[in-house]
Amino acid sequence: MSDPVFGAGLWNFASYVDRYATDGYAEPVSTLEQIRLAGEVGGLSFVDLNFPFSHGATIEDVQAALDTANLKAIGVTPDIYMRRFGKGAFTNPDPAVRAQAIDLLHEAAEAVRTLGARYVKVWPGQDGWDYPFQVNHHDVWKLAKDGMREIASAHPDLKFVIEYKPREPRVKMLWDSAARSILGIQEIGLDNIGVLLDFGHALYGGESPADSAQMLIDHDLLWGMDVNDNLRSWDDDLMVGTVHLTEVFEFFYTLKINNWEGVWQLDQFPFREDTVQTARASLRFLRALNRALDELDIDALREAQARQDAITANMLVQDALLSCMRKDD
Repeated sequence: MSDPVFGAGLWNFASYVDRYATDGYAEPVSTLEQIRLAGEVGGLSFVDLNFPFSHGATIEDVQAALDTANLKAIGVTPDIYMRRFGKGAFTNPDPAVRAQAIDLLHEAAEAVRTLGARYVKVWPGQDGWDYPFQVNHHDVWKLAKDGMREIASAHPDLKFVIEYKPREPRVKMLWDSAARSILGIQEIGLDNIGVLLDFGHALYGGESPADSAQMLIDHDLLWGMDVNDNLRSWDDDLMVGTVHLTEVFEFFYTLKINNWEGVWQLDQFPFREDTVQTARASLRFLRALNRALDELDIDALREAQARQDAITANMLVQDALLSCMRKDD
């Protein structure tokens, strides 16, 4: 049995600040240094890169660093959620700022072409609202869809994936759930827009990640995924498998029975832990989970599910899952 293909958002290897440690939990880490650290993990094949690259790195610098680290770019994520987009990117009340967001997405699209990546990842974290009556809900939702339509229609040869999230940094984000993402993409009407499902965002939004994955697969829209964990009250971006062990197993089971063969990608923010070691620990868990999927008696599980037999189903899952943490070969 071979391992899945693993990837990670490059931000897994960055340093972080919050509203208390405003001086940061470590010194800033450049894009090129993040790539070097990702290469030290072992087992990673792909990284998702923030754009623009930091510390003046050029796309040639980034490609050289990826080659040295034996990594490839899976996606490019433009920073359309920074200070200048604080009132929105696609939905900003200032048309000039909306145009800046579109321009940045065009640049990210060119970076995807140059690096041979699979998609532009769109995370419009500032598109939403904070207070009742702050926005006209019809107008901002139309702006959100129009912005996606404009950028995706300009690059029909590329894929664009929307990463939804219920809240943060806005109190309420527009692209907030699997269902609303499906609806919005259907209303846009282009076939080069899909969804990247973040396991932690689904938890945080009160969804079942397995159910959300199945819904997206049924609409041919699950084009990427990130895994992590949280305590459900916040997007903690903890190491995968540290809290919701059974739900993450059900999530990957859902991918397996649907023959979904994308990259298993980490999206973690180790504020206080070593970034390379946290990635290694998560890959260790994911390899074990993959073994458990191979050991799971799927036929017996399906029979139990047909009866809605929760006891038998969970015993079968426990038999596979709780015996899978053997040492890697």
